[in-house]
Amino acid sequence: MEMGLEDLGDLALNAIISKLDAKDTVAVSCVSKKLRVSASEESLWLNHCSQDLGLSSPIDPLGKPAPSFKETYRLWRESFGMYPWPLVKWVKRCWDRLKNWLSANFPEADATLRKGATEVEIEALQNILKVKLPLPTRLLYRFCDGQELNEEGVGGTALGCSLGIIGGYCFNDHLVNVCFLPLRQVILETREITDQIVFSTTSKYVIVAASSTDIGKFFFLNCTTGQLYVGTRGLVSAGEMIPCVPNALISPMHDVNTGQQQDAMLLWLEEHVRRLQNGIIKLRKEGMIRSINLFPEEAPLCSTAVTNGVQVRASAVFIPEGCNLLDASHKYLFAFSIRMRLLPEGCIVNGTSFGSCQLNWRHWIIRANDHVVSDVNGEAVIGKYPLLYPGGEEFVYQSCTLLSSSQGSIEGGFTFVPGSTICIQKCILLMHYLFPICFSDWQTQKAVHLRLKWAGFLSSVQTTFSNVTIQEGKSLEYQQHSSALLSSRC
Repeated sequence: MEMGLEDLGDLALNAIISKLDAKDTVAVSCVSKKLRVSASEESLWLNHCSQDLGLSSPIDPLGKPAPSFKETYRLWRESFGMYPWPLVKWVKRCWDRLKNWLSANFPEADATLRKGATEVEIEALQNILKVKLPLPTRLLYRFCDGQELNEEGVGGTALGCSLGIIGGYCFNDHLVNVCFLPLRQVILETREITDQIVFSTTSKYVIVAASSTDIGKFFFLNCTTGQLYVGTRGLVSAGEMIPCVPNALISPMHDVNTGQQQDAMLLWLEEHVRRLQNGIIKLRKEGMIRSINLFPEEAPLCSTAVTNGVQVRASAVFIPEGCNLLDASHKYLFAFSIRMRLLPEGCIVNGTSFGSCQLNWRHWIIRANDHVVSDVNGEAVIGKYPLLYPGGEEFVYQSCTLLSSSQGSIEGGFTFVPGSTICIQKCILLMHYLFPICFSDWQTQKAVHLRLKWAGFLSSVQTTFSNVTIQEGKSLEYQQHSSALLSSRC
């Protein structure tokens, strides 16, 4: 005797239907009244809303309460019916991860995020700028229409310029903080800069992100290819830009019949979120102002050495807006960040513990490829002699160097004086430019942008970190970040 689905008990039916996806659940509900009742269980649609949309309560796309999870799912599918559903789920997950991080760690920046743009607003932008946005970027704007900073726009106030969700860096007098532009600002900035730059007639560019400081750093989305570019110092004079993502990672942009679209904007933002969640990049506080700092603070992108209680950390970023690829002698600009502190146990030399330690001297040898281009030897760093105390805050300073080649190194040493004893920390930073981002989850590229090798020594005590190897990782980053692998041997 054969048994059909309708002959099963409610618990058995529910167990079977719970294995189906939302589309098949709807199809089953059309078979009979009994199956319709079983397929309408709230627990089933709570599961679909949770898995597909990350929702734990029945909220519609406008943020309003819905009567049930089943109705919630229907409203979301209806609102985004013109997009491939797998892409909708992907983009929403990306935004959810970013908003959750901001809410927990940087609520003042989270408060700047605008509500999602409407299809009417997106179509208006496309008509004004005569472009067709890639589907992933359209969806990014459907979920969030950029940041609301202040009416001064890209030139904002001191507080406004610190809240960019893309973040930035500061060295010497070079301050950058990148925000995600709302559609209205995309129109204004694109119009303004395209009046100064002549682009290819076959490519359509829009500015999607820019620094909110006086330093001009602009990110251009090529709406034809889906590639994201960042402008260099030769942007206005020669239209010079650097791609942010390897072209091999970009999929067809405008085909609504597949869910495999991925433009550089989505990939770039997703990598940025990964770095935030993993603590690779963190917040930096200057007085009462906080901002996302793009100098990596975790291995392998940041190298750490401890010698006799003195800890020194180093990392670097590529500075595209300071580069001029047409200048043979100063093509590439790198900035590096040095962080030093005295650990709680203090500075211990030959069994003697000192309660403080002061930097006295530094020596840098700068090379382009293997050729020495500068040898800097002198007192202090940036005119300061930091005094370190056990367990105190890190002393942080940033500087930069221009290289004529895409590969180079900065090798140097620090001399600390605890009491009457000299303590030396020595480091070697090897920098290599390739692409602007380093994805560590894809295996389509092999690249290293920064190899760090640290050697620390004090009197007859020597600790050496060596055997630096190239990390197999992907090579992209919204700003030419560095990638490093540190293996140690004592």
